[in-house]
Amino acid sequence: MTPEIPFKRQAVEPVQCIKNGWELVKDQYWLFVGMTFIAVLIGGAVPLGILLGPMMCGLYLTFFKKRRGEPFEFGTLFKGFDFFGPSLVATLLHIVPIFAIVIPAYFIFYITMVVSMVATQGSNDPNPAAAFGIMGAFILFWLVVLVVVIFISIGFTFSYPLIVDRKLQGMDAVKLSFRGAMANFWRLLGLSILTTLLSICGVILCYVGVFLVFPIAYAAIASAYEQVYGLAGPGDIDPNLPPPPPVFE
Repeated sequence: MTPEIPFKRQAVEPVQCIKNGWELVKDQYWLFVGMTFIAVLIGGAVPLGILLGPMMCGLYLTFFKKRRGEPFEFGTLFKGFDFFGPSLVATLLHIVPIFAIVIPAYFIFYITMVVSMVATQGSNDPNPAAAFGIMGAFILFWLVVLVVVIFISIGFTFSYPLIVDRKLQGMDAVKLSFRGAMANFWRLLGLSILTTLLSICGVILCYVGVFLVFPIAYAAIASAYEQVYGLAGPGDIDPNLPPPPPVFE
């Protein structure tokens, strides 16, 4: 059963999230650039995002510590491995459905397209309308796939922050993330568009610039999380929930 943690509807302010994200990181900006770079680098080093969850949890942990005025350092990033189990569950629940949708649909569509093209070429009277129809179906297909991927990704927006801040297990975090995200869907979509535009600006700056934008983008999501759920205080975490796995040094 998903823990009863309240959340606000229509609470996310996209522009304010960007501003809050910058305010959060600006006085230690280069530290956050370094942590974000390492988080993305390590998170993408292993297939299926097995290390992505812990690195994202570590990143959000530093944001929340900064927001609360608690001490943190570069090594705090690796405290995300305290949440390895829940974060791995959340990551797989995110990635596997997308793969399950995109890969079969990709093959089915292209097989259908190749068969249609062969049939058209074999005709003595080529029909331009058929070619345009294939092109239109191609565009429509990828638009549908894009909408599905965006919907799923927005639903998972708060999974890692909930794991870190509320000490939730992976499945509970995903369920609660979807509830809060769907209650703020269009606003989170607006935030996603803004952060994407910032990333595009970073790519234009010889691609390296995208890493200069990442800290603000992730900090903006941390701000959106706070707008929807608030940051947990000592009395906000269910004492009956199992603690994160111990750290072996």
